[in-house]
Amino acid sequence: MADRERDLIDYLTIAQNATNIKTIDNIIEGTNDVIPAPHFNYSLYDNETGFPEYSNFTTDDYCSSNHSHVYLNVTCEFPINYAEPMYGYIAPFLLATTTVANTLIVVVLSRRHMRTPTNVVLMAMALCDMFTMLFPAPWLFYMYTFGNHYKPLSPVRACQAWNYMNEVIPAMFHTASIWLTLALAVQRYIYVCHAPVARTWCTMPRVMKCLVYIGIAAFLHQLPRFLDRQYVPHITVWRGHFEEVCKIEMAPWVTQLSLDAYFITYFGFRVLFVHLIPCTSLVVLNVLLFRAMRAAQLNRQKLFKENRKSECKRLRDSNCTTLMLIVVVTVFLLVEIPVAVVTILHIISSTIVDFLDYHIANILILVTNFFIIVSYPINFAIYCGMSRQFRETFKELFIRGAVTSRNGGSSRYSLVNGPRTCTNETVL
Repeated sequence: MADRERDLIDYLTIAQNATNIKTIDNIIEGTNDVIPAPHFNYSLYDNETGFPEYSNFTTDDYCSSNHSHVYLNVTCEFPINYAEPMYGYIAPFLLATTTVANTLIVVVLSRRHMRTPTNVVLMAMALCDMFTMLFPAPWLFYMYTFGNHYKPLSPVRACQAWNYMNEVIPAMFHTASIWLTLALAVQRYIYVCHAPVARTWCTMPRVMKCLVYIGIAAFLHQLPRFLDRQYVPHITVWRGHFEEVCKIEMAPWVTQLSLDAYFITYFGFRVLFVHLIPCTSLVVLNVLLFRAMRAAQLNRQKLFKENRKSECKRLRDSNCTTLMLIVVVTVFLLVEIPVAVVTILHIISSTIVDFLDYHIANILILVTNFFIIVSYPINFAIYCGMSRQFRETFKELFIRGAVTSRNGGSSRYSLVNGPRTCTNETVL
């Protein structure tokens, strides 16, 4: 924090000593052998940092004053008092936990006897969640853990890498994870409520095609964000000398289209197809699955009284699997719905009536995104706690001397969920 204050003092001191922009122009022209003036933009009093109407910049005095830096300034993009402890000190531990947990999920679910249509979707979700954290991790460490968020970011390639790895690529994987969660709920609904159709629609080849389509759709959704802005070299004052930094400019095709049309289209699509429709559908499917589970439980009690043990066990296994997936979807909804609400409010405030306090909104976005990260390792705990087969497979792989029992013969595999178990816990 002392370094930030010293930088600001240096910046303002030079600004007061400079009589006009012409003086700075002459200085830069005089260093033509090192910094060719025609190649750079430069300014002392530029009040813009990117595009405030579409960016998550705070209204902090330092960032919003006429002396604010024109370059890509991470300190001014996010409420640093919240971002630094959450993403600088806590996120590294969450990254390690998520990487280990989701790697274990992939290893366990990729075992031959665990390969079922449901498990393939769960494995893809684990990979997407892990990559959502892995790509921005180097930048989070550099900016927040090591306290470099206030420093100019250069060269241009570094600024592009920051944008791609911290914003675009994580959003792509997270979008895929959202649609995979919806696919999982739809698949389970077909298994429970339309079992005959499941033999046709929930086969392994169809599920694999669905995963490919989801991956392609998530990439296409984020493709414009790879191309919508460019970073150009810019000269600013930092610590009493001129420094080459990055200035954000929108791509020519975006300005020709108009900023309003582009951002309204992008965020409108995201709100509708990435947040609103998936979350609403998941709530409805969760309710339907819960009702179907209750009805199956009543039917199971009836079968138990009639001493039809085989059918009773099959219903119990199906119910436990349904319950586990309901828990997974519920955890997902608890962290995703707040993000959807803030995004919708941002769209309304930007297009209809300006009512949103963006300082508060940015804090909410930081907190909700942080809780999404916190939720990533939870699925491993859910699988271990609610799936006896997952737990036994894990023991076989990683605990020496662990002995597990499985049902032999053809009864080992269920028609829709894979291996069966005779306990009150689920198979996957």
